[in-house]
Amino acid sequence: MKDLYIFKVGKTFEKTKNQLGDFDDWVRNSVTTKDLTIKTIDILKGEPLPPFTSTMGVVITGSHAMVTEEHHWSLDVEEWIRQATKHPIGILGICYGHQLIGKALGGKSDFNPKGKEIGTVTILTNPQIKEDPLFKNAPATFSANVTHLQSVLTLPKGAEVLGYNSHDNHQIVRYGQFIWGVQFHPEYDVQIINAYIEEQREDLIQLGFSPEKLIKDVTETVYTNTIIDQFIGVLSNQGNTH
Repeated sequence: MKDLYIFKVGKTFEKTKNQLGDFDDWVRNSVTTKDLTIKTIDILKGEPLPPFTSTMGVVITGSHAMVTEEHHWSLDVEEWIRQATKHPIGILGICYGHQLIGKALGGKSDFNPKGKEIGTVTILTNPQIKEDPLFKNAPATFSANVTHLQSVLTLPKGAEVLGYNSHDNHQIVRYGQFIWGVQFHPEYDVQIINAYIEEQREDLIQLGFSPEKLIKDVTETVYTNTIIDQFIGVLSNQGNTH
């Protein structure tokens, strides 16, 4: 049986971590499959990246870093992604992970010209999403939680946009047969996004946001909270577990 790995490429705020856990905890909490080995690789601690032959799939987390900073650990993950495309490995990139896949495969990730996006937002889907093995059950529009300054601005060759909104043209991208990126956070629940708004309260006010309105607009994100589980299901159905 091959393993599922979480590439933990960042950590949350200390207060949030103490109350709600960290990035890898939230990904694990999204998984309902019990007969699956999930291993966290703490990229910032220099833990070695897994061999391709024993890897079923990878979820790359968000980060408080910026892809454009090109930290050595981030460049190492980029190279791993490029090599992984030669193998039947599933990859789901979340926020920073999404931007990293886009950059690794030849696109451009940088600061979004429209600035910061945070809170619960509406995602719209393209008609071809119904043909996608992971997102075929996505509603035409759905709610998702976001917090980001950077985005995938230019897609790599062959990538397909499945979802978007007024702030970001590339909210859901399929990069390869089993490689996807989402700019939003499928692992965030109401508590987590509220914590992120509170943690950034002063900065948000400076940027012209109303933290009170953002919190008032937070809703349950029922569909997005199933995506990580469905990602594992797709890999299992394709025989990537053996």
